[in-house]
Amino acid sequence: MVASAQTRVWTGPSRRRVPRYQVQVPLDVTVLRSGIPDTVPGRSLNLCERGIAAVLAGELLPGEAVGIEVKLPLAQDPLRTRATVRYQNKLRSGMEFVGLSAEQQMTIREWVKDAKAEAVGETTVMTVAAVNKKAEELRNPTGTSSSETGNGSAGGRTGKKRRRWIGWVVALVLLAIAAGVFWWKWNREWEELEAGLKSEAQASTEKPQAQVPAEVMEKLLVHRVEPVYPAEARQARPEGIIALDIIVGRDGSVVSMRPLNGPDVLARAAMDALRWWKFQPYRVNGEPATVETTVAVEFKR
Repeated sequence: MVASAQTRVWTGPSRRRVPRYQVQVPLDVTVLRSGIPDTVPGRSLNLCERGIAAVLAGELLPGEAVGIEVKLPLAQDPLRTRATVRYQNKLRSGMEFVGLSAEQQMTIREWVKDAKAEAVGETTVMTVAAVNKKAEELRNPTGTSSSETGNGSAGGRTGKKRRRWIGWVVALVLLAIAAGVFWWKWNREWEELEAGLKSEAQASTEKPQAQVPAEVMEKLLVHRVEPVYPAEARQARPEGIIALDIIVGRDGSVVSMRPLNGPDVLARAAMDALRWWKFQPYRVNGEPATVETTVAVEFKR
């Protein structure tokens, strides 16, 4: 027990090449499984120009390619990009960005500057030995030991035992406070995740209020992502137009989609791109509504 209490820890600056910054905001992580996009809500923990760490409402697999959408504080538009899962432990995931544009990197830098975000891993950790030393300084501010005051060897041993006991009490109190704060923050974040998961499930099962022609919804399209030609189809190089029936939620995001024609390999690529499309909300009687429409994605050699 004594050996574990005296274990040395790193107290210097972070060894990471790119500093991470604390940010706790909701985010969506989308992974494509069996050709169907699965959106997992979560909450970010920290962020840098190379990746993001988050607590998610579901488990991912290391090596999986995912899409991330996170709304940074003070940022005008959400940060949407692709990433690869590098770390997974229960509900905590670490994801490395793939193909982050220079504009998106600048968005992260401006957010760090405007929000005055706090860097992670720069704080100093106090060991039990340091706690004992601090307790001794508080108990005996003059710096004189018990032997110097003429108490003798027996009094010195008693003083050492008393200081050691005080040090352990202080250490246990600090550990109890830290554990209580961590438990409270974990419960609060999990409650928020559950609330987000319920709202997401309600949005996906909501019935469309109107069938909107494709040409009408095309005018409301504000963000379009072109599909990536699948690697497994490069040899045959099929081409054509993939038509999809989609449902657009009240916030203008694509919440459901179903391919109507074409090879499965192209249909999956089209669905992967459509996940990131964004429309202006279609309004019925002046209120945003969930609608159904048809879109077409063209693949050329």
